[in-house]
Amino acid sequence: MFDASTVTTLWWAVVVAGVYHGVNPGMGWPLAVSAALMDRKRGAMTKAIAMLGLGHFLAMLAILLPFSMMVFLVQRETEIRMGAGIIVIGMGIYLLINRKHPRFLSRVHPARLAWWSFLAAMAHGAGLMLVPIYLELCRYVGPQTTVMGHGHAAAQALIDSSVMTAFTVALVHTVAMTVSGAVLAVAVHRWLGLKFISRSWFNLDIFWALSLVVVGAFGIYSAHAGH
Repeated sequence: MFDASTVTTLWWAVVVAGVYHGVNPGMGWPLAVSAALMDRKRGAMTKAIAMLGLGHFLAMLAILLPFSMMVFLVQRETEIRMGAGIIVIGMGIYLLINRKHPRFLSRVHPARLAWWSFLAAMAHGAGLMLVPIYLELCRYVGPQTTVMGHGHAAAQALIDSSVMTAFTVALVHTVAMTVSGAVLAVAVHRWLGLKFISRSWFNLDIFWALSLVVVGAFGIYSAHAGH
């Protein structure tokens, strides 16, 4: 059953998650500042931010698309959503235990920002944070039919709707992430200076891991409660 207020809340959650990822230095906005300072070209920062956004977008799709192929199995909807919640919680616990940043990220050439951004998002479980929200959205967006009642045509319609929702969630999230990261990068480059980074560096690693646990728990609760 369609619930406009719930759908609006879920889409805002996608946006907030994007802003949260964007302001996190671990998602790459300091690299955009570095690119602007090193190249000293007007479009250097814009290009860097665009590449970071592209990599993040592809990482979101890499996580969401496989789930979009499973959503049409409505008979196992609860199990899929609870399983996804367990995976997200597991990633959060792993990041709480293992506080070290992946070493392979430092080996990626600075010019390959899209590839770096993709790997960083995957390593930090950024896409997993969206999975419970995405699966909840799939209950409200698209055809309100069942595979058992309408056969292969209904199954294909559900798959198509789920894939489109995955692209939309990834896009909305990435736009929010890119804009918020760009705002910080421009502010540091033009007004605050590099001293701001050294004096005001904020580490979101613990909060990031805990947020994964919270989002995963939300996914399990909503699946169990049938909301």
